[in-house]
This record gives sequence, structure tokens and C-alpha cells, in this order.
Amino acid sequence: MKVQVLQENLQRGLGIVGRAVAARSTLPITGNVLLQTEDGRLKLAATDLDISITSWIGARVDEEGGTTVPARLITDFVGSLPPAPVDIQLAERSREVHLECARNESTINSMDAEDFPRIQAISGGPTLQLDPKALKHAIDRVDFAAASDDSRPALTGVHIKTDDSRLTLAAADGFRLAVSDLELANAPEEQIEIIIPARAVRELSRLIADTQDPVEMRVNAQRTQVQFVMVESELVAQLIQGVFPNYNQLIPAEWNTRATVSVDEFKRLTRIAAIFARDGSGIIRLEMAPAEEGEAGRLKVSARADEIGDNEGVVDAQVEGQSGKIAFNSRYLSDVLNALHGEVTLEVTNPYSQGAFRPVGDSTYVHVIMPMYVDWGGER
Repeated sequence: MKVQVLQENLQRGLGIVGRAVAARSTLPITGNVLLQTEDGRLKLAATDLDISITSWIGARVDEEGGTTVPARLITDFVGSLPPAPVDIQLAERSREVHLECARNESTINSMDAEDFPRIQAISGGPTLQLDPKALKHAIDRVDFAAASDDSRPALTGVHIKTDDSRLTLAAADGFRLAVSDLELANAPEEQIEIIIPARAVRELSRLIADTQDPVEMRVNAQRTQVQFVMVESELVAQLIQGVFPNYNQLIPAEWNTRATVSVDEFKRLTRIAAIFARDGSGIIRLEMAPAEEGEAGRLKVSARADEIGDNEGVVDAQVEGQSGKIAFNSRYLSDVLNALHGEVTLEVTNPYSQGAFRPVGDSTYVHVIMPMYVDWGGER
């Protein structure tokens, strides 16, 4: 193998695939990055056997070939090089890769490309064409709600389901639920319902951040793998096998109190209250009061810690229905507000039932959080 690539292109490619490198594995080669010539380009690939990421960069290929090199070593080395062409050479029947850039030279011990886990392209199953901007927007509004505890594997992923020309993404951890819809240009020939690991979905969000072209999602016929194909990169993930909860029954159909408030103001008060909530079991209390004569409606955000002190902040809000109150975990409240912009409505039935957050003017998203039980002075 003998190729020449630009340092900045190689560094970018290594940064893309490096997130799939196995941190700890009984298979040493999964700690390496695959370098292989393909169709006049250099292919970079990494896998931890659950997620595989492939990236292609432009190259001048003088001799075809492939090898694998330690991911951390080559990433650190290339990142330290000046912005100049990098020559990569592997002599036949040799396991030493020679790299040269400007006046820097190095030799890295490698492992055979034939021993690298094969990353198969997926075909034969349903496919979807997705708008990258809409997909990233949907992912960023749900992925943080997935569970980190492996006791219920299905909840560690993002549930994806098609319904005619609508694609729904949902994530839940038993205490909160996030659901986001996006419209498809064309309905798939057959319904898709899969659970993708949350980590894979987050990596996809990063990959498509600067992508303008449509993203193709492919699911194999056995429903065990999903592949996302972009112009210069691909991601393949093993699907989670299991049944995702029927979350529609968790979304409240009615409310007694609905408050509409600026997300920025709500977020600011929540951030302040969270400082006190750290020493108060992470509880933030919300109290909503409709407008009275001469006064606007209001949302009060407060937190208290018996040994530290307390905090209270008020923001103007449009409150419909009766006065209401509810308490949430401060992190859960901050997470949903960080995913929203503009104005948000909070719908509450009573202090002991889940509250629903909906962005104003956007019917494609809903976020539900279970309340924290606090002493409201005997009210129920």
C-alpha cells in the first residue's frame, strides 16, 4: 500500500471513526483503525462490534492495499503534524507502516487488515431517505431521555417507528419520556419498528451535523442491524432486541393547568434553583397561578435545602385553567428545557401526576416527566 493524503483530511477522518474504537476489548484489533484503499480513496473504519463507523477521504493511491494501526497512536501523531501531505506506505509482507509528513517520519507496528471485523453493507430490507437537519433535530430532542441502566435493555435505546409518511423517535428511562415526529418525503414499502442504541443515535447526530445531502437508513431483513449512509461516511449499529413500552398511554390527554412561558426565562430560573436543589434531593418546585386583576399570570420556580437555604424566582406566564403545582427532578427539568427554544407549555393535572412539556407552535414533540413527591401542605 502506498498513498498520499492531506493531513487535515486524515485528521478529520480519524476523528470521525475514532468514536467507534473499542475502549476495552478481548479482541485487540478493535483498538485499531482500518486503513484501506478503495475506489481511488482511502477508507478509514473502526468498530467496537456494537457500532461501526466508516469514513472515506480523498487520496492519491499509488499502490492498493490495507492495514490496521493503533487508533490512539495514529490519531495523536497525525493531530500533531503540520498541514501538509502525509505519505503512508506499507511494504508487501511487512507489518510496519511508514508515515512521512514534511520533515517528520514514523514507523508504526500494524495488524493485518484481513483480521479486522468485516463491516457488511446492509441490503434486502426496508430503506428510508431522511432529511439530515430534521433527523438531527429529532435525535437531539429525545436521545438524552434514554436510560443508562442496563437492567431494562430496551430503554437504553431510541425507539424508531414508521406510520405511513411519519417517522417517530421515542426514548424513556422510566421517569421521563421524549417523543419526536418528522415527516418523510416518501412512505416506506413496509413498516419499520426498531430500537437503536442511544449511543449509536448520538454518534449519528454528530456525523450528520454538517451534512446537506439526504441520509439513507437501511434495516436488514432480520431486524438485527441498521445502517445510515452518508456521502462520505457510514454508521452501522447492532439493534436492541426487545419490546419498547407502549408510551402513548403515558402522555396525558387532558390538563387542569397549562402555563405558557419563555424557554430562556424558564431555563434561567431553573439553573439558579438547581444550585440549591443539589443539597435538597435535586427537587425543583413549580407553582403556576393564572392572571388576576392588575397582575399577569406567573410561574414560580423554587428549591430549598434545609441546611443550606432556599431560592425562589418568578417569571410572567400565560396560565390557563386553575392554579397548579408540581415538583420535578432538577436534571430532568434542565434537560428538556435545554432541548427547546422559543416558548413552551407545561400541562399539569395535579401535583402527583406526570407533567407534559410541548413547544409552542410545534405539534411534533412532547416530553413527559414523572413528578417528585413533596409535602405541599396536605393538598392533593
